[in-house]
Amino acid sequence: MIDIKQLLIYYENDKIFVTAHATERFRQRGIKVKDIRNAVENGEIIEQYPDDFPYPSCLILGQTKDSRHIHVVMSDEGSSSRIITAYIPSEEKWESDLKTRRRDK
Repeated sequence: MIDIKQLLIYYENDKIFVTAHATERFRQRGIKVKDIRNAVENGEIIEQYPDDFPYPSCLILGQTKDSRHIHVVMSDEGSSSRIITAYIPSEEKWESDLKTRRRDK
């Protein structure tokens, strides 16, 4: 299981990496890197993906600097982490707590 405290240690040690693809998606979605860091520093892990390939990952619910809710997917690669994606959760896919996925009816 990924521990958010470990992700924060990676931040402190400058061991967080972002792909060019993820950076482009952030730009399209109006999300800044500082928003992602704020979400990790003040958020919580709401889903774990231990079987993700090539490394386990998790979904974090946090807030941007301007108090928008945000979801961040990050890996734990043992000595570093990669930001896989970040997005503003939609009410179509998430319950009002933004932690629970809506079930198809």
